[in-house]
This record gives sequence, structure tokens and C-alpha cells, in this order.
Amino acid sequence: MSTALAIAGVTAVLRDRLNDGLVNHNVAGLLGNTVTVSVRSPDRVMPADGAETSQLNLFLYQVTPNLGWRNEGLPSHDASGRHRLSNPPLALDLHYLISAYSGGELHAEILLGYAMQLMHEFPVITREMIRIALNPSPDVGATLPPALRALAECGLADQVEQLRITPQTLSSEESSKLWTATLSSCRPSAAYLVSVVLIEATRNTRPTLPVLSRGPVNPVTGRDRGVVVSTGMVPPLPAIEAVLPADKQPVAQLGALVSLMGHHLDGANREVRLVNPRFAIDETLAATGTVSADQLDFMIPLARAADFPVGVYEVSATLLRPPETVIRETNRLACIVAPGITNLPQTIVRDGTDTAQLTLDFTPQLRPGQRVSLLLGSREIAIATPAAPVASLNFTIADAEPGIHLARLRVDGIDSPLVDRAATPPQFLPVAVTVT
Repeated sequence: MSTALAIAGVTAVLRDRLNDGLVNHNVAGLLGNTVTVSVRSPDRVMPADGAETSQLNLFLYQVTPNLGWRNEGLPSHDASGRHRLSNPPLALDLHYLISAYSGGELHAEILLGYAMQLMHEFPVITREMIRIALNPSPDVGATLPPALRALAECGLADQVEQLRITPQTLSSEESSKLWTATLSSCRPSAAYLVSVVLIEATRNTRPTLPVLSRGPVNPVTGRDRGVVVSTGMVPPLPAIEAVLPADKQPVAQLGALVSLMGHHLDGANREVRLVNPRFAIDETLAATGTVSADQLDFMIPLARAADFPVGVYEVSATLLRPPETVIRETNRLACIVAPGITNLPQTIVRDGTDTAQLTLDFTPQLRPGQRVSLLLGSREIAIATPAAPVASLNFTIADAEPGIHLARLRVDGIDSPLVDRAATPPQFLPVAVTVT
């Protein structure tokens, strides 16, 4: 794979090929003056005095993702986002415009003709071409600027894919937009696509160990068990399919039961793992209730409220399946831990300016950096986040309207429960604030 210098490396190789081709065909002798190859934006090709010299200009006007390689690499990180697994390549297609400049009659057409012939004769940029172009002789390389000397280490010659040059067709509209965007006068030009450049990072990854055996080894034959084929659509591995908080609520609360529904959940040492990357939480809780193959229950105890702030968690189960000897972990699903208000209902009194003060106690504690607001009826009252964890907040309600208002605490967009969904029909929970 190549480094980030590969884009500049491709431009340098193409310029070298054009230079060599013009010299080999003695184009300078044919035109009667010196011919050069530049790699500038079209608006910077012409000198300030307006004197137009004979030259070819190679302009990289667009870079696009290569669709064939875009999804080739494995994910760069694991599910937690903390461990780097691989360095997937950045696959790019480079779009070039070769333009001919000259003050003499037909000189521009002659230059463009030779340039197009050279691109046609070398549709593939070989590894040898790249090494020669980017690794000049020592006496020449010593005088090159540092940026050009660095291109020798771009890795372009060693990438998996070879570079291929394909002619492109620009419509009159596309050509007009391109020259207008570069604030330049139109010149005889030809467009080409160079594909594919593979840029890969060199960051350290987490290696995997080789597989020594597939299943237990038979002591008699010395061979492993191999792949086990099971009939049916249900895999013979523990998995969870749904997270069901208590009382049909869509969110989990501290002190309330949460059921993990799935299959092959029976076994020993059953535990539940809760992960929250934002707060770097990775906690394990013991499973509760009877052992069942399709259900595993757990509860976040109120005594551990400080360990589980409001947020979205990745929940999975770990258990030891009989007769296995290795602990297995299920897949991960999302579990939302919501705040719970503990001092409602209550009555508050307005002062002479129709302002009321409301104190809410809740679990779990609010951590620094979390956004918090009170939803009182159809009003939202936001306050600043405290600098330290708190389990109680004071809200100032301006222009408080007398009456009974349902209250919710919203933390990072997650609301405390408002509806008793276990009742038939559903009804509001007793979380009202009476303003007098």
C-alpha cells in the first residue's frame, strides 16, 4: 500500500513520462524552442507578462473514491471503537487534464498530439517506471527540494494494484465549467483517469492468533472435532434478541428488572456485561431469577447508582454452556438507562412574581458534561450542568402557571418514564407537580 504522498507521486511520475516522451521525440527541435511540462493550476500557467511559452500542463482537477475498493477492507476498529483491528486502504481515482500552451501556430496541437500518443502507448504505469521517476540518480536527487525527495518513500511502486491510465470524455458543459472555475482561457486539452491509488495508514493494529484446532481433540485419533453442522435456523450459540425493561417500559431504570430474551441462555456463571464507551464504563452484574434457555434477567441495584449514569449501554451476557469449559459471550444490543425522579408528586408555591422553585431528587447521579432539563407540562426548562456529580437539582420556573403539570427529567435526550404502560389502558404515572 501507499502513503499519503502517493497522489503527488502519481503526478510526478506522469510529468516524468511526458518529459521523457517529448525529449525522445525531439519535440523541442520540431517546434524550434524549448518545451517544458508543468503541474500547475491553469490560472497559474501563464506568466505575469503574458508571454506564452511552449509547454504541457498536467492538472489534477478531481479526486474521487474508487467504488471497487471502497468496501474491500475490514473495519478499522472493533465494536467498542477502542481497539484498532486493521488499516483499511483509502482507494482513490485521480482525474487529470493535460493542456497544451504555445504562442506559435499549431504548436499547441502538436504538443497535445504527442502527449496523447504517450498516454496511449503507456496505458499502465509499471513499477519500474515509478521507481525510475521517483528515485533519481544521487547527483540529481541531492539538488531536489525536500518535498520531491520525500516522494521516493511513498510506496507507490509496491502497492497491490498497478496504476492504469484511461482516457476520459469531458462534455462541452463540463469543460466550460472547469475552465471557468479556474479563471483561465480554454486551451487544447485531453482528460485522463488514473486508477487506483491505495493509501493505507501504518498505525499499530491488534493482531489475531492462529487457529490451532477446531473443537476438542479426540485423544484416540489425535484429530480435532472439526466443523459441527446443526439442523435448523437457530445457531447453537447463546444470543440475545431483545432487551425488555420491566413494566413494558422502553427504558431501563435503576432498581427495576430487565429481561434479555434470546436462546441458549441457560448455563452456569451467568452474568450481564454493560459497556458505555462515553464514560469508559465496563461493568459486570450477576444474573437473577431462574435459569432459562430463552430468558436472562438482571437488575442495576440502587446501591451502585454512581457506577451507571444515564445513557445508552451495550448489553451482552456471558455464561458457561454445558458441557463446555470456555465462557461464551453473546452478541450486544442497546440498553437505555433513564433517570428516575424519586420525590414526586409534590406541591410548590409561587412567589409574588409568579416564580416557583422546584427541587427534584433522582437516580442515577448526573455527571459533569451531561445536558439536563426539566419538562413541565409543555415547557422545557434547561439549567447548567453542575461541575460535580449530583442527585438533586433546583429549577427556577418563571411565569409558573397554576395547576397540575406532569414532570419529566431529560438527561442527554433521555426522559424519565411518564406513562404506566403495564396498565390497561395505559395511564400517566404519579409524577405530577402542583403549582399554587
